[in-house]
Amino acid sequence: MEFTRRRLPHWRPEDKWLFITWHLHGSLPSARFPPPGKVSSGKAFVWIDRYLDTTRTGPRYLERADIARVVIDSMLRGEGLGHYSLGPFAVMPNHVHLLLLPCLDPSRLLQSLKGASAREANRILGRTGHPFWQAESYDHWVRNDCEWVRIATYIEQNPVRARYVIRAEDYPWSSAYSGNRER
Repeated sequence: MEFTRRRLPHWRPEDKWLFITWHLHGSLPSARFPPPGKVSSGKAFVWIDRYLDTTRTGPRYLERADIARVVIDSMLRGEGLGHYSLGPFAVMPNHVHLLLLPCLDPSRLLQSLKGASAREANRILGRTGHPFWQAESYDHWVRNDCEWVRIATYIEQNPVRARYVIRAEDYPWSSAYSGNRER
C-alpha cells in the first residue's frame, strides 16, 4: 500500500477502486479551505464539495459543452489505453468526480488525465500556459461493494443535488447519461 501526503493524505492500496475528485484552479480560494489538521479528510471533502456545488463564482469552464467533452473524452481515452477501468463519473461546472480502478500508479494516471485535458481545454479557451486544474485532488479508496454503490450513487446524483437537473440521466456530463459511454 502506497501512502503520500500533500494537503490531504493519499492511501492507495493495490487492486482497489478509487473515488477521486479534483477542481478547477481558482475555484476554491485558499482562504476557503478548512484548516489542515482541524478536520478529517472526509469532512474536508464534504465541506469542499458542498462549496463547489453551491458557488456560482470563480472559474466554471466545465459548464461549457466543448470543455466538458474534452474531460470526458480524456477519461475514456485513459480507459481505452488500459490505464484504469472507469466507473461512474460527473463533470460539474468547476470540479470532477469519478470512480476508477487503476492499472497504473494513480499519481501517474491522474497526471496524464489532468495534463491532457488541461492542455486541450486551455487551447480551446485561448489560455495556453495558465493553470487549469488545482494541483491536488481528493482520493478515497473504496473498501467494499456496499461503499462502491454508495459512492457511485453520490457521483451520479451530484448534478441533481446541485440543482442542475431533476433526474441524473438528464445531465449530459455524467456516466448516468447513456451517450457518454457510446463514444
